[in-house]
Amino acid sequence: MTHPLIVNKFRRKPLARFVDSLSTLGSRKPALVIGALLGVGFLAGGAAGFVGTAGLRVELGSQQAQLAASRRESQREINALAARLGELQAEANRLNALGERLTRIGQLQDGEFNFDKPVGVGGTGPVRDISKPELREGLDSLNRQFVQSGGQLSVLESMLFNRQLDMNSVPSREPIADSYITSGFGRRVDPIVGGSQFHKGIDFEADVGDPVLAVADGVVSYSGMRSGYGNVIEIDHGNGYVTRYAHNSRLERRVGELIRAGQEIAKAGSTGRSTGAHVHLEVWKNGQAVNPRNFINQHSPLVNG
Repeated sequence: MTHPLIVNKFRRKPLARFVDSLSTLGSRKPALVIGALLGVGFLAGGAAGFVGTAGLRVELGSQQAQLAASRRESQREINALAARLGELQAEANRLNALGERLTRIGQLQDGEFNFDKPVGVGGTGPVRDISKPELREGLDSLNRQFVQSGGQLSVLESMLFNRQLDMNSVPSREPIADSYITSGFGRRVDPIVGGSQFHKGIDFEADVGDPVLAVADGVVSYSGMRSGYGNVIEIDHGNGYVTRYAHNSRLERRVGELIRAGQEIAKAGSTGRSTGAHVHLEVWKNGQAVNPRNFINQHSPLVNG
């Protein structure tokens, strides 16, 4: 007998003896043998099930970890997009506010530009899910449009603001409230000595002490007595315009003061060459007296200019 056969013989003996024992026991007590075999089977199956369940748990834990990582990454992307969206919303609000200011400065009709009204849009064709790169590119494109539009509106605002300053510096209102003209501009009969006289301004009815109002923005260039005019104030409005307010009972502004249209500059009176209380208004353009009627009660001669 060779060495391997001897080894195999000895290896098979315990198993053979176990089988022989089962056979002998089975002949005597078959129910007991069957129960033992079933118990062994259950133990083997339970061990295999435990190993399988442990493997599933490991795989499930790995999948849950991957899912949690994906959720965190998705949330970071959502937060980044939300922050970008917030920036665009702030820029949109700024442009809306700027547009409303331009509407007021440009004196556009009410309702012509309603920045709160949704814009009508539409389209046809199939719809598909948008990808992250497409969404980011869309946000970037919208941001570029906002930047370009904001720059253009800022330039327009500056132009309209400068134009508004020019308009405010042109005589465009009456020097006294709730009054009427008692003497017009041009050739007339002198009210004191008779004869022909060229009247360089227009006279407004007033009582002594009534507020005399600036007809435009400007700077006081003269405040004091002047022959024939009595107490007089002159305002330089720029653009070659100067206004003169004469026959006042009291002067309330000094040379160099900044004046806004509608501000009180004096009290009406009858000083100087005058037959009674009134407000004498002259408008000078580039050193030449012009008819104040061309400016009073209109927005500005620059509006249609």
